[in-house]
Amino acid sequence: MTISDDSELVRLREIGRIVANTLEAMGAALEPGIATEELDGIGRALLEKAGARPAPQLCYDFPAATCISVNEEIAHGIPGKRRIAAGDLVNIDVSAEKDGIFADTGASFAVPPVPKHIGRLCRDGRKAMWAGIRRVGADRPLAGIGAAIGEFARRNGYTLVRNLASHGVGRSLHEDPGEIATWPDRAERRVMGNGLVFTVEPFLSLGAEWAEGGDDGWTLFSEPRAPTVQYEHTVVATRNGPLVVTLPG
Repeated sequence: MTISDDSELVRLREIGRIVANTLEAMGAALEPGIATEELDGIGRALLEKAGARPAPQLCYDFPAATCISVNEEIAHGIPGKRRIAAGDLVNIDVSAEKDGIFADTGASFAVPPVPKHIGRLCRDGRKAMWAGIRRVGADRPLAGIGAAIGEFARRNGYTLVRNLASHGVGRSLHEDPGEIATWPDRAERRVMGNGLVFTVEPFLSLGAEWAEGGDDGWTLFSEPRAPTVQYEHTVVATRNGPLVVTLPG
């Protein structure tokens, strides 16, 4: 999506705020003993109260309102009976639509007690995302995002999952400009147009380089198995740099 008028930006900011507030509330509710389906229920109720529709169900007939992935799962986990335990690493991905506009956000949460290397991974996962976001802006190269994230990962001794990419978002959950690498990609030659809307969502890991599917047709696992985090914002490329629309408020 490329923003064409002020009303579109207003609607994008609105759905961005809704998914951000939902993610924040779900993270606050995360504690040992809660089932992932209970956590998903919290997210669904908040989205519905705000007049939004869960995007995974709307677009792909996903069997829940949000994606919740635990430990060895790194994306598209299906909420269910699994109960969160102390020490778990949990990724929550919230995307939704309201008034014809979509936004997408996500974050990883470590349930105390948190080992030092996992706490550092979470902090650095967020830093990696922001390293990419800082390269967003009108007339700037899309490749700059992956280059910045890749340099951060290399400098700090991490790997990046290289088959889960950022993507265009706005009028649908996944749209033009299609996949955007969050790792160095020398073949990337595209430039960000003014008003382009997309996600920045690196998967930073302590060893994984790929995501592989499981038996349920949805859940993705780290390959090789290693602690992995994902942080995600929806952003707009502007002449003044990045505009992040998925902030709580």
